[in-house]
Amino acid sequence: MHRVIFHIDETAKWSLNLGNARNLLHALENVSLEILANSEAVQGYLDDSLSEQIQSLQAKGVRFVACGNAVKKFRIAEKSLTDKKIEVVPAGIAELVLRQEEGYSYIRP
Repeated sequence: MHRVIFHIDETAKWSLNLGNARNLLHALENVSLEILANSEAVQGYLDDSLSEQIQSLQAKGVRFVACGNAVKKFRIAEKSLTDKKIEVVPAGIAELVLRQEEGYSYIRP
């Protein structure tokens, strides 16, 4: 099993990361992929132009996560994310540490 976490902290990098996620799932079998957004990038979860791509990847088992600190900073209603099956964790940086300790490969394109 390949375990990978993508880290997005810039809104402008959403398309790049979603494309990389699709490419990774196409290139490798047995991938556990998590995409974590923190800082300004959490706002990408509210971008309707990305919704279809996110849903498509979720259907393939990709887990999408938002940093709770950034959610609060940008005054995003947590329910608006959880309704889209996006998990909110207390701190994105802690999520990155935990996943790397679990053996996840860290990718930040």
